[in-house]
Amino acid sequence: MADEANAKNAKKGTFHTFVVDVRAPGNPVPIATLPTPADRDYCSLGVFGPHNLHENRPGSFRSEEIIFATYNNAGVRVFDIKTHLPEEIASWIPPAPKRLIDPRPNISLAAKTCDAYVTPEGLMYVSDWNAGMHVLQYEG
Repeated sequence: MADEANAKNAKKGTFHTFVVDVRAPGNPVPIATLPTPADRDYCSLGVFGPHNLHENRPGSFRSEEIIFATYNNAGVRVFDIKTHLPEEIASWIPPAPKRLIDPRPNISLAAKTCDAYVTPEGLMYVSDWNAGMHVLQYEG
């Protein structure tokens, strides 16, 4: 479950992504929190935090152990959730765009990673509000 970030420079605090056990739909239980990317000062670049997750849908990459997440200006993060202590096993951060396409006011010139779709073969289609589409290959 992604708690989508919605404030510049972490003005509302840090947002997180959680692993939730929904085996009993009437009683969802949070069992883990994914690590927050900390390899740069992302908060200073504008909105930072989770945006979206690749969903285990028929015809796409499906796993009960691997999660693909997008983090606004922190790119794509891949997590291994085999244990209750998830770990980041891969990441990709797009370069900052050369110009803004996002029409909203007061938007910083930084990557804005939005959505990710992963094919069964591991091809990742990743959208960015200002930089278009990126195609990556997951080889984990």
